Amino acid sequence: MRALPATILAVCGLIASACGGAGTDGATAGQAAPATSAGQTPAATTGQTPAATTGEADVPVSETPEEPLDGKVVVIDPGHNGGNFRDPAAINRQVDVLTQKKACDTTGTSTDDGYSEAAFTWDVSTRLRKILKNRGATVELTRSGNDGVGPCITERAAIGNEAGADAAISVHADGSAPGNRGFHVIMPKKIDGPVDKVVKASSRLGVAVRDAFRDGTGLPYSNYIGSRALDYRNDLGGLNLSTVPKVFIECGNMRNAAEAAKFRDPKFRQKIALALANGLQHYLES
Repeated sequence: MRALPATILAVCGLIASACGGAGTDGATAGQAAPATSAGQTPAATTGQTPAATTGEADVPVSETPEEPLDGKVVVIDPGHNGGNFRDPAAINRQVDVLTQKKACDTTGTSTDDGYSEAAFTWDVSTRLRKILKNRGATVELTRSGNDGVGPCITERAAIGNEAGADAAISVHADGSAPGNRGFHVIMPKKIDGPVDKVVKASSRLGVAVRDAFRDGTGLPYSNYIGSRALDYRNDLGGLNLSTVPKVFIECGNMRNAAEAAKFRDPKFRQKIALALANGLQHYLES
């Protein structure tokens, strides 16, 4: 999630605040099953099919009539956007996040071989959307593709608020030093602002996502930030301006060679999406 100014995207991947450039990987399908810790029995699946052109993997529809998330609204915020580098004036525009002024958005980071955070977050988010919809949820994304610019961090928060989301999650990957590894979940602090009323709920959401992500991906807790993969911040507009329970997840470090290789693998991205879906479901059913 550490980012570069758009004007120097060619050097994409140095540490910054919210991390990616361009390019997408074709997605392959994985199997999504309802979360088991909530008493669900994993559904039978029909096999794997080629990915859609959007980067969204075809997820087999459950053979059970149960839709455990029926009536729930989830907003997924795929971090950054693949076209951000094309409009530095737009994404560098300062916006008010209540505790400070920050850039409207950033380009994001990338792996050493150029797989951008924006492409990664878009792919994971579209996979996550499909799993959640198959479980009955109403799902909205904060952007419609990976070739546009923005939206600003303030607008991303507003989309979740206007949807009246039961839960919102912003998907990212970090761009830290190569020796750093592991994932962490970021949750809001009280700031005497709109997020205050959902800080406790956001913390519960963060723990549910943390636990499911560790169980589902096998990735370790971050060894360089947070405590047991939990980090609380008051400088992120996407959290400060949220009136619905919301967290960020840094799925790992794109500059760590081992984690970058996993993020490059469509099957592992499907595993990430399934783990996130399970975490959201655990929270929504609690």
